Amino acid sequence: MTTWGTVTTVKAPLEAIQRFAAWHLEQGAHRIYLYLDDDVSDTLAALKAHPKLRVLHTDAAYWAKRKGRPDKHQVRQSMNARHCNNRKPEVDWLTHIDVDEFLISKTPIDQQLTDLTAVNFCARVRPIEALAPAPAPDTPEGETLFKSFHLDQKARQDASEACFPTWGRHLSGGFLSHVAGKLFFRTGLKGLQIKIHKIILDGVENPGMVPLPGIALGHFHADSWDHFLSSYRYRLTRGSYRDELKAQVRRSGALKLHDLFTLIEEDGGEPALRQFFDEVCTATPDLIRRLEAEGLLRRHRLNLEALRAKHFPDSA
Repeated sequence: MTTWGTVTTVKAPLEAIQRFAAWHLEQGAHRIYLYLDDDVSDTLAALKAHPKLRVLHTDAAYWAKRKGRPDKHQVRQSMNARHCNNRKPEVDWLTHIDVDEFLISKTPIDQQLTDLTAVNFCARVRPIEALAPAPAPDTPEGETLFKSFHLDQKARQDASEACFPTWGRHLSGGFLSHVAGKLFFRTGLKGLQIKIHKIILDGVENPGMVPLPGIALGHFHADSWDHFLSSYRYRLTRGSYRDELKAQVRRSGALKLHDLFTLIEEDGGEPALRQFFDEVCTATPDLIRRLEAEGLLRRHRLNLEALRAKHFPDSA
C-alpha cells in the first residue's frame, strides 16, 4: 500500500501535539515527523515513546550545523521539512502541515494517493476554517462547524461579502488564514525545495500538481476568542497578519489583514476586535444560515480527546 506521513515544526503543549498526532494516525498516517521548536524534554520523551512518531528537538547543535537558527519561523518550517525529506522518510508521500491543521477525509487517504499517476509529484489539499461555538450554539454536541469557500474567485468574493457583510470585502472567502491549502509531495525527490504552500523541483513550481478534493484541511486558526487573542500580537508582527503580506483580496479598496486589524483596534480597541471575531469566526445562527445558503458550511465530528486517549493511553 501507498504510505504517507506528516511533517510539522511545532511549539505547543503536549496535549495539543498528541491530539494532532492521534488524529492523523487514525486517518492512516504511517509516520508523524515532529520538529520541536522549543526545549521541552518531557514532551520530547513522551512523544518519542510512540513507535510511529519520529521526534527531533531542534536545539542549538541542530541549528549550528545549518549556519544558525533562522529568526523567522516560516524559514525554520521549510528547512525542517527539507531535512525530513532528505533523510529518506519511511513513507511514499509527505505533507507539510501545522499542529492546528487536521486532514479530514471520508475515504482512505492512502487510496487517494495511490490513484495519482507517476507524473503527479504533488497534490493540493484545500482548507476549511473552524468556527468558534456561539454562546448558545445551534450545533449538536461534539460537532465542529467549519466554513469553506468557492474556488472560483468571483463566486468566492461574492459569498464572502454575503456571509460577512461588515468585513467580507477584505477577506478571501471570509478566511483569516490561507486559502491556498497545503501539499502532499512524493518523497525522495533530489534537490526538492519545500515551502509553506508550494514545492520547487529543478526550478519548476509544483510539478504535476493535481487537486485532492476528497480531503479537506480542517484549520483551527481561530476556533475560540481566547485562542484568537492569545495569538493575535504575534501574528500581527511576525505571523499571518504581518505587515509585509499583501491584501488577500485583489479588489480596489481591500485592506491587507495587518492594516485591517490596525484600523479596527485604532477605532475601538479590544471590544472592536471582539465584534470582528463574533461576525467572522463564530458559529452564530445568522452566520450558519448564510453559509448554508452559499453551500459553504461543513460539519465534522473529530472526537480528538477520545483519539488521544486511544493512541496515547499513558498520557490521557
